[in-house]
Amino acid sequence: MNFQYGGFGKGTVALAAVVLLLAGTGCGGAGETGTARKFLSIGTAPQGGAFYPVGGAIAEAMNRHGGDWGWQVTAEATKGTQENIRRLGTGELELALANAAITYFAVRGEAGWDHAYPLRSIMTLAPNVALFVTVTGSGVNTLADLKGRRVVVGPDGAGFHFFITPLLQAHGVSYDDFTPLYNTQFGAVDMLSNGSAAAAFLGGAVPTASITQAATSMKRKLHFVPLDHQRRAELVEHYPFFRPATIPAGTYRGMDKDYEGLDVGSMHLITLESADEELIYRITKTIYENREEVTKGHRAGRAINPKNVIRDTGTPFHPGAIRFYREIGIWPEESDAAH
Repeated sequence: MNFQYGGFGKGTVALAAVVLLLAGTGCGGAGETGTARKFLSIGTAPQGGAFYPVGGAIAEAMNRHGGDWGWQVTAEATKGTQENIRRLGTGELELALANAAITYFAVRGEAGWDHAYPLRSIMTLAPNVALFVTVTGSGVNTLADLKGRRVVVGPDGAGFHFFITPLLQAHGVSYDDFTPLYNTQFGAVDMLSNGSAAAAFLGGAVPTASITQAATSMKRKLHFVPLDHQRRAELVEHYPFFRPATIPAGTYRGMDKDYEGLDVGSMHLITLESADEELIYRITKTIYENREEVTKGHRAGRAINPKNVIRDTGTPFHPGAIRFYREIGIWPEESDAAH
């Protein structure tokens, strides 16, 4: 199958030369190295989604258990992944939560990014399982049926097109084939309910609150638009940020059988390639060793487990994170992510 979006194997343009202002090892407090306390900001997303509370839970765990290492961490509400990546590039943020699909293209300077960003992953977090939802009788039974319709494709500027575009393209559909509408997930549910949209792209952690609301509030039964099994497999093969994800039958009212869908880009914690190795090692260690506390702040913390945190989504891991994962014996020595 010929995928045109994003491309593979292209040479990246020159990386932006950005250096974090982290003195010495970048990890010591006044009692250890004599350096001043480091104030670290984690870029998240607008309140209402998962990024903000997850970032807050990570910051709280870091402050509670890593204070002797000389940092004070704050979770900062932002507009989301695209803003976070740009602000990492300018040095305004030291850490950020991001959607792995968006980061994938930013690292390569593709799909609309003006240059390649020198980003590195610290850990892969919770999956983002999203799908097109409609109501029975709408006439939208497959993705091809989106053509000529009004379709909600996420909030304006949120970057959903980075993963929706290749998903649609694999099924022979483009944004030019329908009228894209921009709204929040709950706003999209309202548009489905009043008939101003024929379908909406909804999702996140399972179960997703917006889909649950739609399933319980709609007068008509929901239809979960299926993916073609072959196209789904091809997407997973071509893009490392795509991953098979099954939503069990009964998760939502009207979902009578398992839905074979996709993780369209997991949440992950990222930093700059130039971030100090010792600092990132200690950040990784603190978060991982206190993952149960992060989970108390948000259930997405359950994704901080030996199998998931090292999962390659197409963005190289930072050497400081790799060092910790090797130390505890979970890093695969032949991993393609170690570059």
